[in-house]
Amino acid sequence: MKNHIKELRSSSKLSQEELAKLCKVSRQTINAIENDKYDPTLQLAFNIASVLETTVDKLFINN
Repeated sequence: MKNHIKELRSSSKLSQEELAKLCKVSRQTINAIENDKYDPTLQLAFNIASVLETTVDKLFINN
């Protein structure tokens, strides 16, 4: 599943580390999600969307 997290995170001027802390996960988790190596839990997806001030359906692209 592709995502727009990196683009939205960058436009929010957040580092992977900052986003990870706000979502209470590791930086490695954010990196893995951004690189399509890990699909987050539904709760984590909602947390990321909330921090990035968007919705889950705008974060992910089902391909």
